Amino acid sequence: MINRNKSTAFYSKRDDFKCFFNFFCTFAPMTTLSFRPKLFTTVKHYDRQQFMTDLLAGIIVGIVALPLAIAFGIASGVTPEKGIITAIVSGLIVSVFGGSKVQIGGPTGAFIIIIYGIIQQYGFEGLTIATLMAGVFLIMFGILHLGTIIKYIPYPIVVGFTSGIALTIFTTQIKDLFGLTMATVPSDFIEKWIAYVSAFPTIDPWSAGVGILSVVIIAVWPRFTQRTALGKLPGSLIAIIVMTLAVLLLKHQWGIETVETIGDRFAISNQLPGAQVPVLTWDIIKGLVSPAITIAILGAIESLLSATVADGVIGDRHDSNTELIAQGMANLASPLFGGIPATGAIARTMTNINNGGRSPMAGIIHAAVLLLIFLFLMPLAQYIPMACLAGVLVIVSYNMSGWRSFLSIMKNPKSDVIVLWVTFLLTVIFDLTIAIEVGLICACLLFMRRMAETTDVRVISDEINPDEEESDFLMGNLEHLTIPEGVEVYEINGPYFFGAGNKFEEIMSSLGHQRPKVRIIRMRKVPFVDSTGIHNLTNLCLMSQGEGIQVVLSGVNPRVQQVLHKSGFDTLLGEENICSHITLALARAKKILA
Repeated sequence: MINRNKSTAFYSKRDDFKCFFNFFCTFAPMTTLSFRPKLFTTVKHYDRQQFMTDLLAGIIVGIVALPLAIAFGIASGVTPEKGIITAIVSGLIVSVFGGSKVQIGGPTGAFIIIIYGIIQQYGFEGLTIATLMAGVFLIMFGILHLGTIIKYIPYPIVVGFTSGIALTIFTTQIKDLFGLTMATVPSDFIEKWIAYVSAFPTIDPWSAGVGILSVVIIAVWPRFTQRTALGKLPGSLIAIIVMTLAVLLLKHQWGIETVETIGDRFAISNQLPGAQVPVLTWDIIKGLVSPAITIAILGAIESLLSATVADGVIGDRHDSNTELIAQGMANLASPLFGGIPATGAIARTMTNINNGGRSPMAGIIHAAVLLLIFLFLMPLAQYIPMACLAGVLVIVSYNMSGWRSFLSIMKNPKSDVIVLWVTFLLTVIFDLTIAIEVGLICACLLFMRRMAETTDVRVISDEINPDEEESDFLMGNLEHLTIPEGVEVYEINGPYFFGAGNKFEEIMSSLGHQRPKVRIIRMRKVPFVDSTGIHNLTNLCLMSQGEGIQVVLSGVNPRVQQVLHKSGFDTLLGEENICSHITLALARAKKILA
């Protein structure tokens, strides 16, 4: 029956998706959870033509993801099949439950350094627990609607740690790229380069030739095949095929066996692992909170950045909170099957788009292609040269470096340059966890400084400029704008928060003349006030009352007035001394003087 009417079977599956989607939409509004997978919305208008386009895109993306998954797995300190398992499991879940139509999930270069460091300190089981915790954090980010907030992490921090990761990845590949003979490779960046220089006389020319030729093939392949059908094949796959055949030829024809392959270092298996839940203890969880948060934040940033870039290309709009929940689900499932952390991959997502992928079905097909390769072709991976994989990661690190963005930020204000360099150097010299934490602290401090500089307090002692009082000019109330003797008017321009709270004291101490009897504080240009601002206003009011000076507020907007009322400040000052306009404040001042 299936052969007789294939379209009926296809559309019956689509109707099943419709029924599930309608059921989901019926009960979703009963909760505040923002979870709207794009798969359930795109299936409403899905047809056979789009499926064929997604099929081609999914196959190509699966082929592109294969060498990257193997390389990322090995560079992270795990076996190559764990990289592929991660791409299969996370790719499937991100496509089924994600908030973007075209996002492709899987292992990425950004996680290499974090994963390697966690394994060195806590072992693979510690990595599994940290990834599970990161999955929980990501789901919490989505439930709490933090998707839009994460996108506002300062750009210099993103460029700083991305460039730092790129340099670190490049550094870790020097041994395999040149076939250096080293007992151990130091983990510290500076010590690592010192060890490389000491071991450089042991360079293996055949391994170096394989690594350098791999870099050349990957770099020039798109230029020569851009307008041909071969251009759809990734240069990394071509380099792996060519270099693997070349190394086999060298080994069997000329007896050259100095080029190390994956099989020399790992035992390759194509058996699907069963789900395993690690043993959880409170001490282990406490020790892994920091790396887990780093994985979650980095995964959130990279996945939302990838989805945002994809939106600009296909003219769509992703659901950031749904995407975070899907990324969390992927990072909960991947470690249970022996995988590593995963996130949205920009390069594979763009490959999907460029080959016509416009629905999550392409990502599902990409996961299925990787599964078939894993089951039937995985044993062949043992012949891939390690130097070739190092060449693949050298190109990955170059593409990650974002050196053009790095140089462009160097032309920005000094504060951005400081954040950029601090994040970059901490990523390279220490680790990404410290870099993100310190980078965010620096960015917050510099932001607070900028905000404080936007708020100024000035003194008006004689008369208020009529050109600035359009409403008074239209009402013909210019005579009320003359400031009586014994009255000082202070104008706050900008938010009155902790960064600007001490400016009153600085200005009043600099005046040095006879104290007034009334101080009018104009707040018409104050959009909000925080607790520190209220504290400073309270101190100013108490200090003024102690000196026999009455404080009058002018032009307080309803939002600020509500905050003052909740804090009890209006009771201290007196509601009659909180005026809606400067004319009323001046009238109140004259009444006090009288």
